[in-house]
Amino acid sequence: MSERDIMEYDVVTVGAGPAGLAFAIRLKQLKPELSVCVIEKASAVGAQILSGAVIEPEPLNELLPEWGKNPPPVCVPVTKDEFWFLRDAQRAIKSPLTPPQMHNHGNYIVSLGAMCAWLAPQAEALGVEIYPGFAAAEPLYGDGGAVCGVRIGDMGVAKDGSHKAGYTQGIDIHARLTVLAEGCRGSLSKQLIAKFALDKDSDPQTYGIGIKELWQLPPGRAEAGKVMHTLGWPLNTQTYGGSFLYHLDNDRVAVGFVAGLDYADPLFRPWEAFQQFKNHAMIKELLDGGSIVSAGARALVEGGFQSLPKVEMPGALLIGDSAGLVNVPKIKGTHQALRSGMLAAEHIAERDSSEGWDAKLRASTVVAELKKVRNIRPGFHKGLWVGLANAGWETVTAGLSPWTLKNRADWSSLDKLDAATAATQPGPTAPSAQQPAYVERSLAPRDRLAGVYFAATQHDEDQPVHLKVADPNVCVTRCTEEYANPCTRFCPAGVYEIVDDAAGKRLQINAANCVHCKTCDIKDPYEIITWTTPEGGSGPNYQNL
Repeated sequence: MSERDIMEYDVVTVGAGPAGLAFAIRLKQLKPELSVCVIEKASAVGAQILSGAVIEPEPLNELLPEWGKNPPPVCVPVTKDEFWFLRDAQRAIKSPLTPPQMHNHGNYIVSLGAMCAWLAPQAEALGVEIYPGFAAAEPLYGDGGAVCGVRIGDMGVAKDGSHKAGYTQGIDIHARLTVLAEGCRGSLSKQLIAKFALDKDSDPQTYGIGIKELWQLPPGRAEAGKVMHTLGWPLNTQTYGGSFLYHLDNDRVAVGFVAGLDYADPLFRPWEAFQQFKNHAMIKELLDGGSIVSAGARALVEGGFQSLPKVEMPGALLIGDSAGLVNVPKIKGTHQALRSGMLAAEHIAERDSSEGWDAKLRASTVVAELKKVRNIRPGFHKGLWVGLANAGWETVTAGLSPWTLKNRADWSSLDKLDAATAATQPGPTAPSAQQPAYVERSLAPRDRLAGVYFAATQHDEDQPVHLKVADPNVCVTRCTEEYANPCTRFCPAGVYEIVDDAAGKRLQINAANCVHCKTCDIKDPYEIITWTTPEGGSGPNYQNL
């Protein structure tokens, strides 16, 4: 094996999301002499960014004071907030009050992917080098064990490990500082949190799965600037989650559904529950006659203050969703990502080291915001009604409770199959794993593979499978008996199948379908699935999600 080429920078940032780009821009504003590069695994900046997204503009105002003169291509001021409780497939109750954390006056509905694509050239104008299509496959370590950069994954490797005609060896990027801005459940962040035991003093991180579609509606139907959230149907009262509808300009609407990955029912199907939600009488009336422009899915961080790991290690630091900074009651993380990136850049400009970053972040408004709402999300572990009552109390007392509720790992929350009864099924009921009984659907897409199509997912099928299962035998023995293979249901893209043919029962991984949501890495009850980076440029290519 030939020696790898090396590129050297002062700082390498992994991930061209809002945190990574804000960090790079702010650092070059403060220290233009530093060499800074940003590595992005997607084929283009923003192509794999998926978020609601309603953003608070204050951090952007600080980072780029003139941004309003040349705003992102999708940027609609919020004009109206609505909050609904869906009782069943027909009925809905509009709340007379919008929860205080969800007031959006002064905020903007954006496509976060389009916003990142808009931020990238502004970073480049300052001298930041951005490389989309290159996946940071593993961290590099110096002689003393400190992180000293990242290795870019090889290109042109066949599924059997041999080198194809277009094989290109990945380069090593060396840097004095490595900034991890990979977003939720980043593969390098996960490795480094474990290696340096950054989470030993925090609760387990918790997550949700968010599924989103962008719809083009018939003329005159959308109300640009309208923000609508719902609770209730098709989820039962023991399953955390809800939906959003954000009305954009040009008769477009972003429709999304979130389910907490601490759900207990092994037969629950998040993607199908989302399709049921769209067929609620009120929602179907809005969408009927429209068409899907783009669709996708992504895990989102929900743990908050008590799940915040230590965010510094020798040679590297964590920012944004890699650190777990989403404010769940607000249903927002972009302002936290931007601000944490800017704060990290200011810290590095002052200290030229990752040392002290954890203390600086914990003393900032970013963590103060998380601490104030720390008990709201875990309050829903005891169900919707207890959760709402607790949320009201925590809001009234401004988070001054002397206690902090605990988080538990999502993989540990599934009931064994004998405890999952039809009476407690959230979303689509499933009398058996083989014969799911869904409600009749009429709105597209009708199956998960159609959803993969709308995500424009592309992988070269002749590459190593990037979803690593430590012991596939568990899947067709214990997991079949105990949970009826929940990976075949929680994956929104049909990646996992249990096949029973002449060769016997086995797990089949359709890796080319993967939309990089990371749900399997989080929810697998045996913790034997590991998501790793596929060849750079592979995966979904979202349009304005």
